[in-house]
Amino acid sequence: MKSLDAKLKEIRADRSSRAFILADAKDADMAFGIRAPGPRGYLSSAGARPAQFSPEVWSREEFGHRNLPEFLDIIRDVVRQGAVDIMLMSASVNEQLSIKEALFRDSQVTPAARANDTTDVWAVRHGSYIQRPAQPFRSASIDHIQCGQAECDRDSSPFPGANLGLYSVTFVNELDQDRATLEAFKAFREEAERKRFRYFLEVFDPNVDSRIPPEKLGEFINDNIVRALAGVTEAGRPDFLKIAYHGPRLMEELAQYDPNLVVGILGGSAGTTYDAFKLIHDAQKYGARVALFGRKINNAEHQLAFIEMLRLITDGRVSPEEAVRAYHGILQAKGIRPRLTLEKDLEITNQAMSYGGGSSRSSVDVKNNPLAERKTGSAAVPSGSPSAPATTAVASAEPAWPTLGAGLPDFARMTSCERARYDAQRLKRRYG
Repeated sequence: MKSLDAKLKEIRADRSSRAFILADAKDADMAFGIRAPGPRGYLSSAGARPAQFSPEVWSREEFGHRNLPEFLDIIRDVVRQGAVDIMLMSASVNEQLSIKEALFRDSQVTPAARANDTTDVWAVRHGSYIQRPAQPFRSASIDHIQCGQAECDRDSSPFPGANLGLYSVTFVNELDQDRATLEAFKAFREEAERKRFRYFLEVFDPNVDSRIPPEKLGEFINDNIVRALAGVTEAGRPDFLKIAYHGPRLMEELAQYDPNLVVGILGGSAGTTYDAFKLIHDAQKYGARVALFGRKINNAEHQLAFIEMLRLITDGRVSPEEAVRAYHGILQAKGIRPRLTLEKDLEITNQAMSYGGGSSRSSVDVKNNPLAERKTGSAAVPSGSPSAPATTAVASAEPAWPTLGAGLPDFARMTSCERARYDAQRLKRRYG
């Protein structure tokens, strides 16, 4: 059984379970085009892939973005790491990795593909599509996702491709527009049910002015979700939701409404490392059971270490602040220059939850600022210094936690601080 299925089963059986589903959204080629693979500052263990550039035009370094082979290598690394439960891809990348390479055959990671690409994700350079109300559109067909061709042989099972898709809708508070969105969604649901294709539902915030005050937008989204799914029976319902995080009250409002409705969050634009870690921590605290991070992972200085931190946070092993420090410790150990200083990376910024990312971003004060002085043992250490607690833990040579008779860690007797030290030591061995 894939980890996704095991966790969905556990979550639905026990709402107090800490099981958390983590997805890496590597489907940005259906939105950004050439820029989708992200900056070349981070490459996979396979290193650089050949690329041909005329020296009189530009150099490979000036180009800046990974090419598709380098992008695929990173996906292979993430799948082999096994810390995520879902790998979301475009239909073409899914064909290469799922169907041609069988990358997921013996993996606990579930392959998934973006099943539609509404116009509000058409974030191409110099385009104006995302500035107009989102319109339904599908490049991929279910059959192409499942088996790579127009019609699958439905007498054979399982299909070699993905049998899970992301379907997105965007409500803009315009009657004709939202009705067209729901009609397209209905057609997709019925086809998915006939072809036994699983999906999860992404509900974007309006991509244009909806005339709804920002503080009321979460209520508009929650009501639209419940209303839209009220007429859908179990056979046509999504496995889970993917929505923008609108704060604790609105997350709890939706998460508690129907115990069978598993709520997940989308990551939004890159922001700081603390943005990402605090977001996943808070969303989980108030009812989310899934997180799909795309740009937050893809723009990370070290994607595998970043994903590892997300998993440690959702497992309750480290706090968001500790995770930022440990992450910077890993970067330092590997000689990777971070995009931001530790002090800057521990700030929270307001982010635009859209593909275009056009809204302004401003810094805000951090409550319980993790840069304030903290005590480790008997000595107070300035948190921003090279000897800060998490960095010290990463660099520690001797374990300082309870062990079993065979020398293995005794997790049952560990305090949270001891667990943080243990995880930091393990991460150093893995990445440093």
